[in-house]
Amino acid sequence: MAWVTWQAVKTQVCERIGEEAALEVRFVYPADIMPDQSPRVIAHRCSHGMRCNQLGKPSCQWAGTLPGYDPFR
Repeated sequence: MAWVTWQAVKTQVCERIGEEAALEVRFVYPADIMPDQSPRVIAHRCSHGMRCNQLGKPSCQWAGTLPGYDPFR
């Protein structure tokens, strides 16, 4: 059976909240009967995305509120 997990791929200090944030990727790993397939990426998020959304102003694309700004670039 395939399994799904979130993994942090990059961390850095976020200038919006002043703390370390992680860019997380959701991977789908194939079932054991299909070992030659590589994992698929199905989503991205920031570890502090919900917190940034509560600030009341657009924060970044990983929080889903400011598509043109990528702090992990």
